[in-house]
Amino acid sequence: MTAGQQLRHAPPSLHPDFVPAYAPPESDSDESWVWSQIKAEARRDADDEPALASFLYATVLSHPSLERSLAFHLANKLCSSTLVSTLLYDLFVGSLAAHPTIRAAAVADLLAVRSRDPACAGFSHCLLNYKGFLAVQAHRVAHVLWAQNRRALALALQSRVAEVFAVDIHPAATIGKGILLDAAVIGETAVVGDNVSILHHVTLGGTGNAVGDRHPKIGDGVLIGAGATILGNVLIGASAKIGAGSVVLIDVPATSTAVGNPARLIDDDIPGESMDHTSFIQQWSNYTI
Repeated sequence: MTAGQQLRHAPPSLHPDFVPAYAPPESDSDESWVWSQIKAEARRDADDEPALASFLYATVLSHPSLERSLAFHLANKLCSSTLVSTLLYDLFVGSLAAHPTIRAAAVADLLAVRSRDPACAGFSHCLLNYKGFLAVQAHRVAHVLWAQNRRALALALQSRVAEVFAVDIHPAATIGKGILLDAAVIGETAVVGDNVSILHHVTLGGTGNAVGDRHPKIGDGVLIGAGATILGNVLIGASAKIGAGSVVLIDVPATSTAVGNPARLIDDDIPGESMDHTSFIQQWSNYTI
């Protein structure tokens, strides 16, 4: 079951005409096409900047597949004096090999970031340098460990991810695919659907005194603006938009926009891919005094 299917209400489908700006040709699988692009970019960058040649060879060009490159890079980023890189590499590569859905989600995330973030210079740039992307990939492995009742290791991995990438996702949280994430805190019972964009300093938290299922459920195609806080077991419907700096304590219907502190609802299409942060501003100004 996907993250989106675990929401309290089934969200409407994403817009059928949406096609990522960087989509593989129909004759290629997403993974093989993206991996070929990453290798081509790495070769170009190694030629253009010899100082990076050894790094690019070690992290990308020496590996036969995206899963092994990603596992190697995560292991070296997250290792410490007590969590050695060889242990982490075996953990990551084993999880990626055993769970094709994790690999597919990583590819969908790469396509999402390349398509939605104008600052992303290429697929290899995202793979090697985007902390939010790397944090989500490590989280998916921690989520597998949590489901296997290897919870001490899952929590240790969460702690290292938070230290290194400044992204804190509880290993029990469920994250979909096609995710663009800058920086966030995401609580234990949170669910994030597919094709969601979460900008920096976002919190999906509890209300402080609740127990059990106490964190937000984010539908497919949602855009959550910078600095937004969503608290409690509330539903953010598919293709909704949460304005920057908003504090949301109520359900937000599908395709609606919530702005302000406390958030109010105003009318607004599918913001998770459009990345339009500004369409609500004129409408919101009509509510202010």
